[in-house]
Amino acid sequence: MFSNVLVVCVGNICRSPMAEAMFRQRAIDTGVTFSSAGTHAMLSSTMDPLAQAVLQVNGVPAHKHRSRQIDRQMLHDADLILLMEHRQAQSVLKLAPEVRGKTFLIGKWQQELEIADPYRRPKLAFEQTYEQLSRCVDDWLPYLQSGDPR
Repeated sequence: MFSNVLVVCVGNICRSPMAEAMFRQRAIDTGVTFSSAGTHAMLSSTMDPLAQAVLQVNGVPAHKHRSRQIDRQMLHDADLILLMEHRQAQSVLKLAPEVRGKTFLIGKWQQELEIADPYRRPKLAFEQTYEQLSRCVDDWLPYLQSGDPR
């Protein structure tokens, strides 16, 4: 069983905090802790206002978020690391190659779907990101209990 899930994107202000909020809402009784970070985080920034607005419209509470940069300790502490795009794996594995076996695309169960970055794009892009992340989060929920991502 997983107890600590880390969701990673680039700036840690759009995709990963959105996914983190969705996981927190949907996996409330699992005992799993969710957090997020970025490969090139905009340090201590709040969640993008459009990301917050889309979460709110969909009834997902947005926690008080401050962006943060991934580091080796975070990667080691996580039981499962979920990425938005293949290229983020390069940053993660360069920092800690030993976490390869617990690092996956969040879109693993959607034919390895990569989630495009909606940053500085119109609200529609954030709505599309929400829809994609919503399916991906739901796909991961059964594995959070079993602890088997294969």
